[in-house]
Amino acid sequence: MIILAIGILAIAGMQITSIRGTSFSNSLSQASVLAQNRLEFLKGLPLGDNRLDTNNYPNDIIAGAFTGSYQATRIALNHVQIVYTVSWVEKGIPHSVSFRTIKAR
Repeated sequence: MIILAIGILAIAGMQITSIRGTSFSNSLSQASVLAQNRLEFLKGLPLGDNRLDTNNYPNDIIAGAFTGSYQATRIALNHVQIVYTVSWVEKGIPHSVSFRTIKAR
């Protein structure tokens, strides 16, 4: 009985760790989809759009627990580097995911 009880307690501890990992994975997936969608939107803008002027753009989107921001940097007349970051706080710990691309004519 004691051996069985110890085995069940070990399995319960692994289950809690698994649930925490699944929660973080879900948040990371949602943040990645948000960042990719906004990055694709920004890539679809005309190169002369003022939203692609060199600058930091904080609080571009706020979706639930997620906050998005981006930085646009004109590399040359026909090139803009865009870095899109989505941030969130989970269990008091800040997390973020970033994607970058270069938009050209």
